[in-house]
Order: sequence, then C-alpha cells, then structure tokens
Amino acid sequence: MNASPSPPATASTASPVFRAVLYMAIASISMVVMHVLVRHLSLAMHPFQVAFFRNVFGFLFLLPILWRQGVAQLRPERPGLLLVRGISDAVAMLCFFTALGLTPLATVTALSFTAPLFATALAIPILKEVVGIRRALSLVVGFAGAVVVVRPGGETLITAGAALTLVSAFFWGLALVFIKLLSRTESTVSITFYAAVVLMPITLVAALPFWSWPSLDQLGWLVALGATGTLSQLCLSQSLRLADTSVVLPVDFTRLIWSALLGFVLFAEIPDLATFLGGTIIFSSVVYITYRERLRGRPPLPLKVP
Repeated sequence: MNASPSPPATASTASPVFRAVLYMAIASISMVVMHVLVRHLSLAMHPFQVAFFRNVFGFLFLLPILWRQGVAQLRPERPGLLLVRGISDAVAMLCFFTALGLTPLATVTALSFTAPLFATALAIPILKEVVGIRRALSLVVGFAGAVVVVRPGGETLITAGAALTLVSAFFWGLALVFIKLLSRTESTVSITFYAAVVLMPITLVAALPFWSWPSLDQLGWLVALGATGTLSQLCLSQSLRLADTSVVLPVDFTRLIWSALLGFVLFAEIPDLATFLGGTIIFSSVVYITYRERLRGRPPLPLKVP
C-alpha cells in the first residue's frame, strides 16, 4: 500500500534555513523598492526631507512591535554610545539618500556592499580585533572591487554620487561596529528604539533649510517608504535569527540584480559590466570575511538596512 504524500511545506513547517533565506529575499527586494521610492521622491523633494519622513513613518510602523516586546528593555546602559551610533547612522542615511538621486541604482547598490568591509577595517582600532592575512587580503580585494565600480580616470576621478555612497558606507560600517559594541550591554529593542529617536531630530534639522510641505500624493509615497524600510528591517532581523549570517548573506546579493532590473525599467538606466564585476568582487570578499569569522568562532558584524 502506497504511503500518502507528504503535505506541502508552509511558512510554519518549512525548515529554519529555508525560512531564513525567504526572509532575506523579502528584505532584499524591500530594500531596493525603498531605494526606488527615495529616487522617485527626490525628483520633487530634497533627499534630506525624504530621509526625515522615512524615519518618522518607519518609527511609527515599528512602534507597536517595540511596545509589544516590552518597555522595560528600553532602559539604556550606554546612552553616549547610542547617541554616537545614531549620529553615524544619520550621516550615512543623508549621504546615501542624496547619492540615490545622483547615481544609477545598480552602482549605488554595488558600492553599498563595502559597508561590511569598512566595518571589518574599523573593528581593528575600535574593537582591537586582530585581522589575519586572509581577511586582510579579502579587504584589499573588496576595496579593489569598489575601484572597478567607480573606474577612476579622466577628468573626474570619481563622481559625486559614488563618493557620497562610499562616505555613507564608511559611516554605516562605523555604525555596525557600534552596534556590535552595544549588543554586549543593550537589548535589540533598545538599540533599534534609540537609533530612531536620534535619527528623527538630526534629519529634521538637516531638512529644515530645504523644507516644503509634501503634497497628498507625496505623503502616500512617504508612508510607503516608511513601510518598506520597516519591512526590510524586520525581515532582515528575522532571517538572522533563524540562520547563520554566512548562510543567508549570499541572498543579499540579489539586491544588485533587482536594482539593475528596476533601474532599467523605471529610470532607463543600463548598468555596465564594470558595475556587476566590481559588485561581485566586493560581495564575494564580504562573504569570505563572514565565513572566516564563523570559523574563528567570532560573532559576525551585524547587517543593517541602508
């Protein structure tokens, strides 16, 4: 007698690794959609103002979740470091949102992959981590990939958008190091909450000189921007909770593919071979560094939504 067929796997019955990969895929798509919305909104609004509303609406979507996890977790142990982390995040976001209005989506995405490389390099002086020859060579290769993407030469060594993306990656890398430090004493809820609390006033001050009230149509897009940013953050966190970073990190590379596709369809951008080649080199070095961290038994640097 034949055995009855097994029921198809659902989100609740699938293996943790499968669910982690699925969450990372959703996070990656949501990130790119968020970047598309920033580009669209920046056509009529200053990117600093877009950044402010992204933080406001993102915080409103996140607030019920933070509240449900408990207010008791919001007591900060290291308020000074939480403030510094928030400032680093704010600088990174303002630079990144400005770059999205100046540079093709695929190029911005490829260069944003350098954030973990900056974090690894910054962990040497800040966290006193020892980087072996293999990780050191991976850093060199990764930054060489960034050179491939920007292709310095001619009259302009590097475009303003590419430069801003690299500056944002540096400050996001710095924020990742701070998050690793904060995770020793602060809860995830506390780190997330105070990041938003610091980001909102800083981006508001930056936006005030360029202020114009959004139209009803723009307000709808801004709400969608906050929703996609929060969705990305939640899916990324859930993915890393279910599986090791080295397992789900390769899925994040799909951001480059989605960026190229949506950039072509929506903005008639045609990424060249150098963007894909450089992005692949950068991302491969990040994956290898994460793999080496796992072999050495060290907790990997956290990922975050740009």
